[in-house]
Order: sequence, then structure tokens, then C-alpha cells
Amino acid sequence: MKHLIKGFAVAALLASTAIAEDVPKKGGTLVTVIGTNVRNLNPAVQSGIATGFPGAQLFASPLRYDDDWTPQPYLAESWDVAEDGLSVTLNLVKNAKFHDGEPITSKDIAFSVDVIKANHPFKSMFAPVESVETPDEHTAIIKLSKPHPALLLAMSGALMSIMPEHIYGDVPIEEVKTHPRNTTDTVGSGPFKLVEFKSGEHIIVERFDDFFIEGRPYLDKIVMRIMADPAARAIAYENGELHMGAFESQPRILKRLSAVDGLTVTPEGYGGIGPLDWLAINTQRGPLKDVRVRKAIAYAIDKNFVLNALMLGTAAESKTGIHPDSPFYNDEVENYELDLDKANALLDEAGFPVKDGTRFALTIDFGWPDVKPQVEYVKAALKKVNIDVEVRSSADFPTWAKRMGEMDFDLSWDTVFNWGDPVIGVHRTYDSTNIGKGVWSNTQGYANARVDELMTMAATESDPAKRTALYKEFQEIIADELPIYHTNTLPYHTVYSDKVGNPPMGIWATLSPIDKTYLKD
Repeated sequence: MKHLIKGFAVAALLASTAIAEDVPKKGGTLVTVIGTNVRNLNPAVQSGIATGFPGAQLFASPLRYDDDWTPQPYLAESWDVAEDGLSVTLNLVKNAKFHDGEPITSKDIAFSVDVIKANHPFKSMFAPVESVETPDEHTAIIKLSKPHPALLLAMSGALMSIMPEHIYGDVPIEEVKTHPRNTTDTVGSGPFKLVEFKSGEHIIVERFDDFFIEGRPYLDKIVMRIMADPAARAIAYENGELHMGAFESQPRILKRLSAVDGLTVTPEGYGGIGPLDWLAINTQRGPLKDVRVRKAIAYAIDKNFVLNALMLGTAAESKTGIHPDSPFYNDEVENYELDLDKANALLDEAGFPVKDGTRFALTIDFGWPDVKPQVEYVKAALKKVNIDVEVRSSADFPTWAKRMGEMDFDLSWDTVFNWGDPVIGVHRTYDSTNIGKGVWSNTQGYANARVDELMTMAATESDPAKRTALYKEFQEIIADELPIYHTNTLPYHTVYSDKVGNPPMGIWATLSPIDKTYLKD
């Protein structure tokens, strides 16, 4: 049977949206915040949430996703996936323009794909793309070397920014990453255009009147303040200086803001990003080579203590490397409830008896101050089964990242994103061909031929049910062999005042266009 996916007509989508929401008010300036400095405004060449928020406003993607993981039309009004899965045809809206007034054509789609393939760190997103054919100005046919079910999701949010070839094509493709127009006089395709970017201070964007969705965006302007201090952000929320912010994650501040009248604090909208905390284990070092030792460590750690005492109930339990909000998440894997007797028995069985009050010594690393409480807790927890742990702090994030990338560690508390589809953000952690290739690669040194096989099959399986079954077995093996002990989601939350209508609650939070957000009277 032919495999065909069609987007809904844009007009029908807008009509149904209007019924579901309050009647939006046009105009006004939304004041938001970004929690770290921004280096680049172009998500085609730079990943991350700091780039993704402004980037998704400045640049449009072919598709957008709703909160139940269903693709919706955006720059592409419809799309077809070929029966053999080897091509995807995008049918572009006819009236789309860049911010300088030039039309957006299929050649810009092809150019943007080439730029992303050459510059974006997520190489798996478009690795199967061989070429993009452009039979006419409004049709782009993406040709694939193999079926790639992750492609539709990779064409949404801040993952596939459509750029103007007539602006960025003046340098070799590999040099677009450092193009001056990424931060100055940026010409995009999205609902807002750049007014001003002051590094370390703010980004200001304003409504693009010729945006291809009629009547959008509702806001006149967005001011994105850059504030690295969480406490300062909390005060700004409380004082009404900020209308909205995303990616807030400090438990005590989340609890504090939840008690403020007129503010909503919600974890909804982060399923696509898929942020996870976990204890990484170097499976190629000393006692940690033995799976019994890794299981003993898991049994010695009280996950409920992490969730309730450290995270203050702001985070959700996570049992695997796939985020619980993902349709591929397997909730039925081994959970390793606290059991010191089991932990001690496994350590004895593995040949590490207690001598002079200890079995062996390990180090544990961390890359940023926020997770030091978790690291100190792991040290205390493992002491109860006579494992001595030395906490190693790094001088800065690059120092920690270098240690991880070179596998110069025993244990480390880490935060990693799924980035929507497992092909994009999960496979990199467990792929045996990706061992020790930099931070957030397979830094655990983990290798399992069946896991590699399952990931390879899932990467090309177009049937959702079959894909889910493959990832189910994948997660069962990972939970059994424990290259990582999975503990909890990173508690990203969006904070917004009662003045904000329709805040972004899809799967990408503010890494999606906020053309439907408005300010109430």
C-alpha cells in the first residue's frame, strides 16, 4: 500500500485553531528571557536552546508539530512520503517571502539542507539525504539513500531553518557557520525579523508584516532579555518585568515561582527536546567493566531521594535513555529500586569484598554547579556499600567536556537531550561506532551488537508500531546492561504570566515559532 502523508490545508488549520483558543489580540511587546548568552541566531549551523528560541522566530521550518507529535503544515502546505520511503516531496506555500522581500523558493530549501549537512552538529538528522531536486519554485523533492522516518520531525522546530541562498550563498557552504549575517542584519524566513542583537544583553525582534500566514504573528515585538542568573530571573518574573520564559529548571526557584499569583509554571512542551539527567558509567574502566558492579551502583542509589529531596518533586522519573514524553518510551524496564542487600551481594559476587572498610575507589565528575547536590548524594549513597567516591570538579565546562570526550572518568552526572527522534539524539549515546568521539557521544564505551542492530533497523523502519517494538527491546537491553543509570527528566518549565495568551506548549517549547502567542488586555 502506498505510504502517503498529507498536510492539512493551512486555512483549515487556522480555522480549527481559532475555535480551540480565545480570540487573540493583535499587537504589544512580549518581554521574555534567555538564561545564557547567545552566540549565533541561526539554528541551521548551531544547536542549542539559546540559539533555538530566537532562531525559530527568525527562520521558518517546513513543518511544525502539535502537542501529540503530529506534523502540521508550516512553510510546506503539504508533503508526500514516497511508498518506498526514499523521497519526501515538499509542496511549499506560494506566498512566502524572506525578510528582505525576496521569494522563498525550492532552491532555498535545497541550499538550507546543504548548509545543515555541512555545518550542524547533528549529523544523523540529514545523513541519508543524497540530494534535493527542485522541479519548480514551490516543489522540493528530498532524495534519500534509505528510508529515514526521523526526517519529518527533523524538518520542524529549530532543526531545519530555511535560509536565503541569495544572502548566505556568497561564501562556501562550510563557512556559513561563521557568516556575519548569522548575528547582524539577519535575513530570515520566519514570523519575526531582527531589530537588534546585543551580546550579553538582549535580542529584539519585530513582526514581519509579509509573513506567509495571514494575520500572524499576533505580537508586534518580542524583547528577549539575556539573564544568566536564575535568582535575578525569578525576581523579574515576580515583579512582572518578564511576561514569559522557558527552560527554567532549578527546583527551589520553580517552587518559589509556583506560589506567585498571576504566574503559571508548567513542564508541558518539552517532549521534543527530551531533556534527561543520568549517571554516566565508563564501562571500560576497572570494576565498572563488570555489569554486576554497575547494577550494584544502581541498587545503592535511592531514585526517590533524587526526585523528592533533590528535585523537590519538579522532575519526573526516567527509566531509559528515551524521554518519558516520547511515543517510543518503554516504562516496563528494570527500575532498580533501592536495595542495599542486593547491591552488597552483587559486589561480593563480582569479586570485590570489603577490605579495610572499602571495596574500591571511583571518581565522579560534573560539568556545572547545579548538579553538585546529585554528585554529593551519589558519593554518600555508594559509601553505604563501601565504595569510596572522590568528587572531581572541573575548572569550567570545557574542562569537563574534554574529560568526557576523552573518556577520562569513572562516573559523571550528565544532562543530555533526545532532540525529538531517537535517531537524532539517542543513538549517539549507545552506538558502538561513536565511542569516545567528544562530549555527548558514546562516552561510556558501551558496545552491544544487538543494540547496534536494533538502532539500525529502527532508523529505517517506517511502520510506527514496528519501530516502537524495536525501541522497546533496545531499552530493555540498555536497562539490563546499564552503561548509564537513568534517574529523572531535567525539569525544564515554562513560566508565563496571566497576560500571555496561548504560550508555546507543543513538543518544542520556545524552540518553535510563537506566532500564535499574544498579550491579553
